[in-house]
Amino acid sequence: MELSTHFPLLSLILLLPLLGAGLLWWFPQRQQVRLITLTTLLIDLLLAAAMVANFDPSLSGFQWMEKEAWIPGLNVHYQLGVDGISLLFIPATLLLFCGVVVSSWNTITSHPRLYYSLLLLLASSILGIFMALDTVLFFLFWELSLIPIYFLIALWGIGPNRRAAANQYTMIMFAGGTPILFGLLLAAFHYGDVANGGGLLFDYTQMVTTTLPIELQSGIFFLFLLGFAFKTPLFPLHTWLPNVTMEGPIAIAAIMTGLKLGAYGLIRFAIPLAPEIAQHYHWLLAGVGVVALLYGGVAAINQTNLRQMLGYASISHVGLVVLGLSSFNLMGIEGAIFQMINFSLISAALFFLVGAIHHRTGSTDATNLGGVTTSMPLLSAFLFLFGFASLGVPPTSGFVAEFLLLMSALQSHTGAGLAALFAIILGAAYLISAFRKSLFGGIRNPAVADAVDLLPREIRMISVLAVLVLLLGIMPSLLLDLVETSATDWVNRLQ
Repeated sequence: MELSTHFPLLSLILLLPLLGAGLLWWFPQRQQVRLITLTTLLIDLLLAAAMVANFDPSLSGFQWMEKEAWIPGLNVHYQLGVDGISLLFIPATLLLFCGVVVSSWNTITSHPRLYYSLLLLLASSILGIFMALDTVLFFLFWELSLIPIYFLIALWGIGPNRRAAANQYTMIMFAGGTPILFGLLLAAFHYGDVANGGGLLFDYTQMVTTTLPIELQSGIFFLFLLGFAFKTPLFPLHTWLPNVTMEGPIAIAAIMTGLKLGAYGLIRFAIPLAPEIAQHYHWLLAGVGVVALLYGGVAAINQTNLRQMLGYASISHVGLVVLGLSSFNLMGIEGAIFQMINFSLISAALFFLVGAIHHRTGSTDATNLGGVTTSMPLLSAFLFLFGFASLGVPPTSGFVAEFLLLMSALQSHTGAGLAALFAIILGAAYLISAFRKSLFGGIRNPAVADAVDLLPREIRMISVLAVLVLLLGIMPSLLLDLVETSATDWVNRLQ
């Protein structure tokens, strides 16, 4: 579909979930609410696919730009745009939310209109994070995402301490938002002085074409690094994630692990806006990445609950992303983006499947399972596929991303790269052990014996994710070609 670049496509993609959320309140029946929500997200996904199809990967800079004055007195604008770095996160987000709706189809029985309205509000705020090119607008979407997540965890969580988990998550994210806000304000003052001779500058597109003196970069870098570390999450600021995976809805755990917004913040803001200081402290980025890698792997290997294991595993996986970024080379940034797209496909699929086990048996603890392959062979087969994809087994997309990240790490931080190889061995140990205890052996729980395998709608949803994981593993150029120009610009910013 040919679209003019002057068409406000990004605004349409951004606002459509909000329109869908408003429409839900005109329909009282749960079936209608689910269908409207899924239809809204599917239409938005088609619009995002059209955006990708009309994106020119050979051009530097941002495309589909929209800019209107918002707070003229402060030089703040409603400004949207995408480049090769942010482009694929938009359809990946919408695909993930489609999966969330399908996985929640029969599990949400109380207040469905409120639940799905909050989901659509969350989708819109996350899309805004990937689209915003004004730093004030970015921070607005960043903080807006906390509201629906709090209520989704507190009201529809599956654990007895869901409200405590919701409070903990919200307080920690507010704490993380404070250094991000100060970092954005510090960048606005410094870049305003350098680019415009004074005043405030919130336009990201101007910031990345301006060079700050190195003595002005330290505050920006460390404030961003601290703030985004909460959301990534990096050790020791990770404590909210295991609690959310155990107490919150499994669909929300899929969103938390499938969309690494903190890592995106490091790529988009922390490193490009303080490039010389980021390179000076490359050892710090590599160090926190390795700690997350090893800590997540060791913690995961000691878990008996599949949800808890996947939560710690995601900490380990994002540590590899941060380690790859610390290399500041093309393989590192391309591998990081590839792996973050993988999170939306692989990690989310694993949580969807584990959620299906919980819905059927009432538990995801290995001590209460066993014999799952007997009663649910198709679900078990998909679990193995996505589990091995998370370990980077060919020909899945996980292999390509991990290969790029490992090669970049070995070139720039050999010791850290060897630690990453050890973490991959840990990954195989905790995943295979968890699957052996949960899926094989005799049936110990009558609920497992009576459980039905994946339903047709679940098969369709999980099959789409499986096809994408295999397709990107066999033809990684489908993603890398879209990313290459913007990734090269990102690396050149650091030269």
